[in-house]
Amino acid sequence: MDPVFAAVEASSLAQYLKTARWGYALVNATHILGIALLIGGIVPLNLRLFGVLNGLLREDALTRLLRPCAAFGLFLAIVTGAMMFSVDADGYAALRVFQIKLALIAIGTAAALYGSRESPTRRPRMHATISLICWPAALVCGRLIAFVG
Repeated sequence: MDPVFAAVEASSLAQYLKTARWGYALVNATHILGIALLIGGIVPLNLRLFGVLNGLLREDALTRLLRPCAAFGLFLAIVTGAMMFSVDADGYAALRVFQIKLALIAIGTAAALYGSRESPTRRPRMHATISLICWPAALVCGRLIAFVG
């Protein structure tokens, strides 16, 4: 076992989540909420770059509403994901599907950040396409962890 992962698994947080009746369940539910806020915010933000939502809401209102929602969802998902990772850090780190999930999250975050520029040119649309692929794929990989681990 990697010493860093062993230290993570030995942390008081990991021990609490392993033994508390509702601790892990609450963290898991909060993780799902974070994912819902993230994807629920990022998908419409990306679709607006393709003109799909034209006329439904003013673009600036949509952006002001959904960007913080998506950002907060990402924050929640990362924090709670790290908490769940601590329970079996060595095991999760060895899973290929987990490694792919982390890569998709990194790529999706970068694409969303760069693609959120105001002018709908070809480059933000490319980033939006990448984002629209990465987030659902990361979601699927996250769900697969329960079946391959």
